[in-house]
Parts: sequence; structure tokens; C-alpha cells
Amino acid sequence: MKFINVEQTTDMMISVCQSIIKNKPYLTEVDSKIGDGDHGIGMSKGMENAMNILRNKRPFSDINQILKFTGTSMLTSMGGASGIIFGSMFLGGIKDLECVSQLDKRILEKIMRKSLDTVKEKGKAKIGDKTMIDAFEPAVIAIEKCTESDLIPVFDSAATAAEKGVQDTKQYIAKFGKAQYLGERAVGFQDAGATSIAIILRAMSDYVNTL
Repeated sequence: MKFINVEQTTDMMISVCQSIIKNKPYLTEVDSKIGDGDHGIGMSKGMENAMNILRNKRPFSDINQILKFTGTSMLTSMGGASGIIFGSMFLGGIKDLECVSQLDKRILEKIMRKSLDTVKEKGKAKIGDKTMIDAFEPAVIAIEKCTESDLIPVFDSAATAAEKGVQDTKQYIAKFGKAQYLGERAVGFQDAGATSIAIILRAMSDYVNTL
């Protein structure tokens, strides 16, 4: 599959929302180990809001609108640092992007790279800081390095890289959030934000595999 259209992209994003909502208890458990324990609640709330908006406002004229409504709804409903970061992740991906009605590897690369750059600029985190970047940046690099144009292996490579990134966070000392005050006591536990990124990308991968 070389591309997905606007309707398919809408369905894919709804699947992403459903996956995060389903994993609310898991994300809460992960975050409670070294964080405030509210990451699952915030992500679920943001995705519930996004899902309702996507369902109520479809059909969309382009993919840009889908990501705009997703990002805006998360930004306004989640609150806190996670709301800003995850909302900006979707909004940053479409900044200065031409209106597109098909999502292929070239457009996906552009969106993901823009998104990553936006998140890094806002959050100031880098690989090894025990944040979502540890899953997100390897996923973006995996997409860029993937030689396939078929979206199935492209999304799978991104999800697999993100999942490895989550496991890698277990060995890092946190540089941000409540976990930074734990020092070496945070070692051995995975980051909740990185976990959310992996869930999002695996949901995307699972969706394109159904087409």
C-alpha cells in the first residue's frame, strides 16, 4: 500500500485514540512508578476529546485538518506539560505543510520530522533524557531510513523502533519531570511519554495492516 486517503487517515487516527484510551490503566501504572501517575488519565482525556471531534466533524477535506483537530483538542483538553507537548506534536507536523489528501511515505516523513523538531524545540529534551524523544526520534529515523515505499513496513519499522526506545528508557536517569528528582532510583523503569509514543505508532501500524 503506497498511500492512504483522507477517510482512511481519519479512521487510523480514531484507532490511535482508541488504543490510548484502552491503555489508560497501563499508562497510569507506568507513570505511577516514577512520575505523578496522571499520564494515562491525561492522555486518555485528550484522545477521547480528539476521537469525538474526529467522528463529529468528518469528512475532512485534507489530512492537515485531521491532525489540526487532533492536536488542538489534545492541547485544550489535557492541560499541563503533556498537553502542550503531545498537542504540539500533531500541530507541529503540519506547520507550513502543503494541503495533502494522500498520506504516502514522503509526506509521512515530512510530517514526522516536523513533528519531532517541534517537540524537541518546545521540550528541549534529547535522546537519553528518559522522555518521549527516546521513542519518537528513533521512530522518525526508522521511517527516513526505510527503503520501502509500502506503508505497512514503514509504519512497522517506526513502531518497532519506538518500542525499542521505550525499553532503552529503563537504563536512563531522568532529566525532566518528577522522575528527575529520583536520580538513579528511576533506572529500571520505563518512561510513560515514550510508552504513549510506542502505543500511538503501533496503533497506526496495526491499522494499515488491516487495509
